[in-house]
Amino acid sequence: MTNTKPSLLDFTKKELQTLIKPGFRVNQIFGWLYHQYAESFDDMKNVPKALREELAEKYVVNPLTIVNKEVSTDGTIKYLLQMQDGKTMEAVWLKMKDTQLDENAEVIQEAKYTICVSTQVGCKVGCSFCLTAKGGFTRDLTAGEIVAQVVTLKCDNDHKHNRKINIVYMGMGEPLDNLDNLAKAIEIFKEDDGLCISGKRQTVSTSGLSNKIDQLGKMDLGVHIAISLHAVDDELRTELIPMNKAHNINSIIEAVKRFPIDTRKRVMFEYLVIKGKNDDLGSAKKLVKLLHGIKAKVNLIYFNPYPGTDYDRPSKEDMVTFADYLIKHGLLCTIRDSKGIDISAACGQLKEKTEGEIQ
Repeated sequence: MTNTKPSLLDFTKKELQTLIKPGFRVNQIFGWLYHQYAESFDDMKNVPKALREELAEKYVVNPLTIVNKEVSTDGTIKYLLQMQDGKTMEAVWLKMKDTQLDENAEVIQEAKYTICVSTQVGCKVGCSFCLTAKGGFTRDLTAGEIVAQVVTLKCDNDHKHNRKINIVYMGMGEPLDNLDNLAKAIEIFKEDDGLCISGKRQTVSTSGLSNKIDQLGKMDLGVHIAISLHAVDDELRTELIPMNKAHNINSIIEAVKRFPIDTRKRVMFEYLVIKGKNDDLGSAKKLVKLLHGIKAKVNLIYFNPYPGTDYDRPSKEDMVTFADYLIKHGLLCTIRDSKGIDISAACGQLKEKTEGEIQ
């Protein structure tokens, strides 16, 4: 990158303690970053002006700017975020459960949210169904740019730092193709004095880099893993995910079996259902056989069509039939509610739409 500065969000608290003295100033700055969502050094009123000026010469606070956002009637908000070098990527604010009230209209449970974050600008994987792949790969996001997505969206939605939230690494890019920065971002999210988002609230969704699944497992970060399977044989999976030539279904399944999983949890297998491609009962039968012996949960996802795609959305009847077969044969299975279907729901769609309008 050119003409850019590191962000304070790039650093763990321990790293900041080597950069900023005395140490108690780091506690104050950490509070401004993750509890007050400070946007500039001038916001940090209890930090001496001289130190703020010194830091401002070397660093930025938040490296992201909101360029565009679309709000769905279901509460989903899709963001297009711009980085210091002018590149853009998407993040999504997902409302998973509404606020629950008692008979006196008192809140008994607050609404629950998940943030879907990106890890790269573009993507190398080249999935044939994914709009992000059409734009090719530009670069990895830094750890700070990954962290900043959550800080920015929490701030924009007035979501207090101590409210629970889940993170899914399912936005633009392949998370495991940017493993070092991903792992650092996970550690920063887990900081007790920061956002304090535990590993069990973070899910890494991968298209299946089997060697990197092993590497992530050895890091023992306590995160969940989700596999974007999408097909039950290598021929179709290679059509949908060309990378399958190097990391075929068998290698992924074996890597999953080696991944350290909380005994109370299951491995999520994402299965994007495409009309006429993988929505038949024959595929369901093969899926049951493929996942035999794995403590798995299958999440069926409707394909969200976008202009120019060759694929179609499956019918609700076929989805239900597929799900019923899995459940009857012992697999835990859910059909994911489509979020933001009235806005640019497909990954990469808001970026393409916005940049098309600008051009």
